[in-house]
Amino acid sequence: MNSLIRHATQEDLSTIADFNVAMALETENKVLDATTVLKGAGNLLSHPELGFYLVAESEGELAACLMVTFEWSDWRNGFFWWIQSVYVAPQHRCKGLYRKMYGRVKQLAKEKANICGLRLYVEKQNVHAQTTYQTLGMCETDYLLFEEVLK
Repeated sequence: MNSLIRHATQEDLSTIADFNVAMALETENKVLDATTVLKGAGNLLSHPELGFYLVAESEGELAACLMVTFEWSDWRNGFFWWIQSVYVAPQHRCKGLYRKMYGRVKQLAKEKANICGLRLYVEKQNVHAQTTYQTLGMCETDYLLFEEVLK
């Protein structure tokens, strides 16, 4: 399969927002406000200090995306890159697109001296995704994730 992994641009915004809405419904059964998601994705694209999106093009269309955000680690004096909002369109799944995107994230991280690691979170029930991440060399941590949603 011929695919291209690249940084997203403003021209990709609508598809990225659609992917994010689809991913939330599919993985968490959450219905997101499409307008808010479009604004949120657009804000990230306009402010690279917040993070970046990678997209995969396949067969002439956007087939997948992921977002990377940054977390400073005082313990390691470097940044963790958090991989988030991973989505591969159903017709493009099981073709190695996530593997290629992850490889590109890892390559970009290794090119920077201040990146100390890659992290992501995954739904407890999403065993397929967990297996994929483990196959790529990631391991489950000893941490639990807590949150308080304020908005």
